[in-house]
Amino acid sequence: MNTGSDRENESVGKGPEPAADEAEHVSKAPAFIKARRSLHLSWQVGVFVVGLAVIGAGVAMLVLPGPGWVAIFAGLAIWATEFAWAHLVLRWTKRKVTEAAQKALDPKVRRRNLVLTTVGLLIAGALIGFYLWKYGLVLPWNLKDQ
Repeated sequence: MNTGSDRENESVGKGPEPAADEAEHVSKAPAFIKARRSLHLSWQVGVFVVGLAVIGAGVAMLVLPGPGWVAIFAGLAIWATEFAWAHLVLRWTKRKVTEAAQKALDPKVRRRNLVLTTVGLLIAGALIGFYLWKYGLVLPWNLKDQ
């Protein structure tokens, strides 16, 4: 009997098994909340609002004092507990951050960054030295009334 599947690992009526790293996203809500549709929808709205507030605070902290990126990623992690799209975005972000960290630890990149930083500091020091030589240093409490 032909079931329409040519693959051995598929059973009738089911699709292919997801890979271990691509497991189906499951809500982290308690079972009694998932059992009632209205409660689950309310739970999801609450998670969305809390995640949005944390991300909003993170965006504000990008220009204000505070750990802006940490808050943005925390808000995304809050969303990822309920929403599959946020889970995928968070997983992609973790992968890119890991790749960037690996690249930053490469000895050639570290050496290049050290050389560029040294050159930048030398240029900044030369410019500050020239300015002080040309105009001098007048401290704010030594200013004369104009």
